Amino acid sequence: MASVSGRRKSLSPPRRLICDLLRASSKIPIITFERRMDLSPVVAARACVSRAPSWALLFVKAFGLVAARRQELRRAYLPLPWPHLWEADASSASVAVEREYQGEPCVFFGLVTSPETRPLSELMEKLEDWRTKPVHEISNFRRSLRYASYPLLARRFLWWYATSWFGKVKARNFGTFGVSLTGASGATATNLICPLTTSLNCGVIQPDGTVDVRLHFDHRVMDGMPAARALAELEEVLRTEIVAEMLNETVTRAVEVGV
Repeated sequence: MASVSGRRKSLSPPRRLICDLLRASSKIPIITFERRMDLSPVVAARACVSRAPSWALLFVKAFGLVAARRQELRRAYLPLPWPHLWEADASSASVAVEREYQGEPCVFFGLVTSPETRPLSELMEKLEDWRTKPVHEISNFRRSLRYASYPLLARRFLWWYATSWFGKVKARNFGTFGVSLTGASGATATNLICPLTTSLNCGVIQPDGTVDVRLHFDHRVMDGMPAARALAELEEVLRTEIVAEMLNETVTRAVEVGV
């Protein structure tokens, strides 16, 4: 039998980050609910603006608005010092961003607090920074790389501490909900594994504006009917409040330039 040559390669810091994240998420009982949404008004509104916000930001803002009204979406299960729920006063969104780091495509996570209170223009500036600034100039990315450089046992202790004891620590480091969209590339995951109570992704947006949106949630924190209602409200917010904000910003810019 012919031999196959090869070599060992050490895990890069971003790969260690993903490995640690998956290990911390492995015991969370994630349930996935899916809703087919008609987002044709959002598609039409994006076509009317000169600089359309990314779909990820639209979902971040819309889910932040829903979570502000639904306290179960701001809760986290913590096993220590005894099993309990912790409820955040405001949401914090964790947004997956692909970057190249030392010649390797990697995923980092940008954090934005209270996204429901921020205009889309501000969120767009944050996303542009996450996508274009040097990795070490972005505090969340720099902190992730620093933690990923620690020895294995130290990393495991830090992840255990940050996800098990204090809700405030967990929210500050990881957010209260996550958004990870890859539909623009033509493919999407049917499930997401993360250490948060809720995370969102969606399929490929169809020409008629329909798309399958998935809410992945920790069943220890919430049940199916609240999740179903949250998805329905998310669709309504996207079709109304988010569309209105995009169109209002377009009108405002036109007035400012004297069009």
